Amino acid sequence: MRIESRYIVLLFGFCLSMNCLYAQTDPQMGQYMFLQSLYNPAAAGEDDLMHIAGSHRVHTTGMSDLPMTTYFTVNAPFNILKTQHAAGVKFLNDIYGLFSNQSFHIQYAYRHKIGNGTLSAGIDLGFANISFKVDKANLDSIANLEQDGYHRSQNEDNAIPQASGNNGVTGMGFDLGIGLYYKAPRWWAAFSFNHVNRPKIDWSDRTFITLYGTLYAAGGYNWRMPNRDWMLKPSLMLMTDFTSWDLNLTMLAEVKQKYRFGVGYRAAGSLNIILGADIISGLQIGYSYELPANKLIKGSYGAHEIYLAYGLDILKPKRTNRYKSIRYL
Repeated sequence: MRIESRYIVLLFGFCLSMNCLYAQTDPQMGQYMFLQSLYNPAAAGEDDLMHIAGSHRVHTTGMSDLPMTTYFTVNAPFNILKTQHAAGVKFLNDIYGLFSNQSFHIQYAYRHKIGNGTLSAGIDLGFANISFKVDKANLDSIANLEQDGYHRSQNEDNAIPQASGNNGVTGMGFDLGIGLYYKAPRWWAAFSFNHVNRPKIDWSDRTFITLYGTLYAAGGYNWRMPNRDWMLKPSLMLMTDFTSWDLNLTMLAEVKQKYRFGVGYRAAGSLNIILGADIISGLQIGYSYELPANKLIKGSYGAHEIYLAYGLDILKPKRTNRYKSIRYL
């Protein structure tokens, strides 16, 4: 959920009175079906391809202090003897109001053939860096802080962290995630749990932020139409931190395995339009426009998201000009 900065400041001030802050910081992306490794380390190396992918999303256009999310990943499968593995890295830069979250993770997945698909178990190891721009929080604009014992500025209250430079306050913590991912020719399913260790990030001796664990359950199906050039790809993703939850439902149509278009619905209150295409072999581009279907539509023009990825088959045997003759077998 994204909130205007003045409401974030109000919430921040309230939580500081308890000297702690609890938050769900994971971003929500409209093209989640192409960004599985953002939520699930077990999705690294899917399709047996090396993936280089990035996405940028601008939320709630039309409002001040626009939230923005940038995601970048490189991951690839590899074999050790007769076992299959995958590894990669991911970087996330998420800015929302006066908060920002930069995280970096190393991903590893063990992959094993089961039936006509592949089951992967993965782990995320990395760090999350959470910042808050205290110096830009106008506390006087949200309440008359001279009354009832409140303070006019953070300098008059030891419970409010002191800004260091132009970046406000910042803290870093170790972050851990786990996941399972199964992919068959016609369907896929995924389960993951981020922030398993509940990282506690200190901003001062009295103030900290805790990243609570978030559970994801996602899946999709590839439905080939009578016209073999067409395929329908319904998918869903449920996310919850056991306090709140959200559900994404999406229906994509794919033509000739090259062009994609579809619609989506988010239970939190938005409609999504998705367009995409394979420009050249291995190069994929996607765009989505998300329109609020709740009261946010009065102040926001919606969210724009662009996705770009390149897939390279590094496991494909190299071609040679040498041939064997059956005479010598």
